[in-house]
Amino acid sequence: MLTLDPPPDALQELLERRRRAGADRHDEVWEGVLHMSPDPSRAHLDIQQQLAELLGPLARAAGLEPGISSFNLGESEHDYRCPDGGIFRTRSTETAALVLEILSPGDDSWNKFDFYAGHHVDEVLIVDPQRRSVDWFALDADGRYARVETSRVIALSAAELHNRLRWPAIEE
Repeated sequence: MLTLDPPPDALQELLERRRRAGADRHDEVWEGVLHMSPDPSRAHLDIQQQLAELLGPLARAAGLEPGISSFNLGESEHDYRCPDGGIFRTRSTETAALVLEILSPGDDSWNKFDFYAGHHVDEVLIVDPQRRSVDWFALDADGRYARVETSRVIALSAAELHNRLRWPAIEE
């Protein structure tokens, strides 16, 4: 949504209602443009919980900090993304060793790669409950993400993760 600055009163009221209700937790700002996101579906939450249980011990074993919950990645209130989780080298959220995106219908996860590369995120893990797929990407020397079979951050491959997930039934 692109609006005038300052936004009209009706939009300001909507944003304030969303803030008070906690409905803005997953909203992002892309170079000053607000992206409003709905709360995750039950299938999304199911996958997120499983990933927390599976990735947490592997992250700690690698000396890293798991954080499998939505967080703001970025230095500015005018440009940040909210991945569904991360694995961190430190407790800072300015960057992450790995970000996790769980796809929802119509979301923009695939369009976040340049932002993540610009913030030196080593790996992007995309899990799609609809397609029941796991895609793992690592930042290469040219600053682009290339598909990898096995994480360089934790001891896990895309195939192993795929096989360990209990995929939820997806309602059409």
